[in-house]
Amino acid sequence: MAVYDLSRIRILLVEDNRFVRNMFRDTLTHFRVGHVEVASNGTEAVEMLKVPGGQMIPGLPTADIVISDLVMAPIDGLLLLRWLRSSKDSPNRFMPFIMLSGAADSNYVSQARDLGTTEFLAKPFAIETVYKHILEVIDYPRPFITSREYFGPDRRRRDVGSPGEEQRVTRDSDITLVYSADRIVKPEGPSDVWKFVLPNALRDKVGGVAGGGSGEIPADLLEEAEASLERAALDFTEWAGKYLAKLSKLCAQALEQERDLRRGYFGEINLLAHELRGQGGTFGYPLISVFGKRLYEVTGSECRIGDNAVEIVKAHVDVMRAVLREKIAGDGGQVGRDLRKSLDAAIEKQLTVS
Repeated sequence: MAVYDLSRIRILLVEDNRFVRNMFRDTLTHFRVGHVEVASNGTEAVEMLKVPGGQMIPGLPTADIVISDLVMAPIDGLLLLRWLRSSKDSPNRFMPFIMLSGAADSNYVSQARDLGTTEFLAKPFAIETVYKHILEVIDYPRPFITSREYFGPDRRRRDVGSPGEEQRVTRDSDITLVYSADRIVKPEGPSDVWKFVLPNALRDKVGGVAGGGSGEIPADLLEEAEASLERAALDFTEWAGKYLAKLSKLCAQALEQERDLRRGYFGEINLLAHELRGQGGTFGYPLISVFGKRLYEVTGSECRIGDNAVEIVKAHVDVMRAVLREKIAGDGGQVGRDLRKSLDAAIEKQLTVS
């Protein structure tokens, strides 16, 4: 098995949460990725990728891989992906794209897939999971498909699914093979499908073995990245505490407003819940992810916004504060079960109050 050297590749990391952005950049640095450029949202990423010649920084090559969060403003990960795959200003419409999201629900995964993402990495994640997704991009690049309705990596995964799950409508024998990326146009016929069969330049760049086969990075680099994540976890409680303070402030502000004026506050609460949902498990506090997910689900776009709904948000904040205060790792055992029960009871109480 080849041992990969990632020092020659460039990764563009797009993440709006500074704490997570720094942690992820450190992880890639420990993997010995040669160049890691960062953007805080899709707008910054587009501007970096639009530099003449496709160079993120003048004089240097463009990115080899984009890793982007999904939920960002003003341009989110889905819009960034759409731009990369379809814009005439895109430096490389075939560029591997790994989508990150704490909202790994099926609708988000489907949207990312249909826009042409290469991989989907759900938050919270482990260092080994990040490593495996990067290796998947290097070892097994999926051929790109273009039709009247789609351009992106083949959405049929390698050797996945039973014959009964087959959903393709075009036979392989009907697909036209293309061996150059110089000209990308949509087929004229509504049923025409083209498959781009291109060299694996990324594997060549990291020192892969000619003729295929998988590779790895040195085990000690993974250990370094794991140790770095453990150190970052020490700062997580401070970061999460600030988010919980913001949630409490939003609750107080919402209660000061007439009911019809509260929707915006609940939108902000939902975004904060999304962040907590995505990060807790990564930094050793899976209960934060569990409670963050529940808060995210009850504060969606069609949620209740009355006083009882605000009290339900407060109940979520209370149990998450308890997790941080008591440093409850894992599922928390009996304490974790008690916190879940107390949250259920608080929600039930508010739902039954007239």
